[in-house]
Amino acid sequence: MSYNILKTMTSPSGKKTCVLMLDGLSEILEIKELSEAIKIAEMFNQNTDSGWVYKVKTGGKIIN
Repeated sequence: MSYNILKTMTSPSGKKTCVLMLDGLSEILEIKELSEAIKIAEMFNQNTDSGWVYKVKTGGKIIN
């Protein structure tokens, strides 16, 4: 099973846009271990200055 990082961006008007993070080859980033995916999402959330939210996703379900 692989895990992805979902980024949710909210515009000043309140419109939400969700995108999957990409790897260096413009393909959807796939992470093999849940613990690593959670660690990456936490790191992104700690370092965001725009208020975007990062969550772990697998098989159509959000993990958090």
